[in-house]
Amino acid sequence: MSKAHRGKGIREQFAHGRGVCPVCERSNVKVLYEQEAAGQKFKICKVCRASIKNGKASLPVTDAPVAEEPKAEATAAVTAEPAAAAEPAATETASAEA
Repeated sequence: MSKAHRGKGIREQFAHGRGVCPVCERSNVKVLYEQEAAGQKFKICKVCRASIKNGKASLPVTDAPVAEEPKAEATAAVTAEPAAAAEPAATETASAEA
């Protein structure tokens, strides 16, 4: 049987395979077991791997918030304000030249 999750196999990995488990949030544990959820791969600890396998825990789902498109009314108001601010500046420069 292979010993992929023991000493020699993990020496090449960053921090010798240790880090923070995203499921239980324990620090400085071996996070060597890959688990996939929602199209993302997570490296989790041995205990959480067993919990997920037995249905007692689940991986965190980290979906990025979807940005809503600005409404047409808000866009028109935003574009109108800079134009209105630019008009008095043009009037002031014309009166200053005369």
